[in-house]
Amino acid sequence: MINRTVVWQAAAHLLAYPDERFWRRLPLIREAAEPHFAAFLTRAADLGHGELAAHYVETFDLQRRCCLYLTYYADGDTRRRGESLAALKRRYRTAGWELMDDELPDFLPVMLEFAAVDPSGAGVLAEHRAGLELLLTALTERDSPYAHVIGTVCAALPPITAAQRAQAARLARGGPPAETVGGYL
Repeated sequence: MINRTVVWQAAAHLLAYPDERFWRRLPLIREAAEPHFAAFLTRAADLGHGELAAHYVETFDLQRRCCLYLTYYADGDTRRRGESLAALKRRYRTAGWELMDDELPDFLPVMLEFAAVDPSGAGVLAEHRAGLELLLTALTERDSPYAHVIGTVCAALPPITAAQRAQAARLARGGPPAETVGGYL
């Protein structure tokens, strides 16, 4: 049985940039959630501080298909994404949860932390299941250790529906939406 609260809180920390705070927290995560993240923890230890940090930047900052900002998958860089971000902020606020000023509400570690502390967070993650599946596929194709973390997050959610699988397939074929504003086609 997966303790979703522990999995989501641990995953939020594991998906953060691997700075010194990340490495200091690993023993606690190992103690609380090692069965779920053993493969990632082993690979992270094998890579070490510098190599894992370089992999994180190369993967999440330089690969569009490995985006940790989940509204990007469905909304791309469009005005609709701004509306999605605002809606997420409202949901967090309604639940009594405030973001730090420098956090975007669709950053996966933020969403996971919310899911760990508020029952409605599971619904937020489920609504972005297609994006999570695309992220998992991209990380698996890159043989990234982070695929183990996303795989565990997905395993803690209800099984993917046919509609979510179809949405993920559409997004994989066409990529995120784009719009031209004020220019010529």
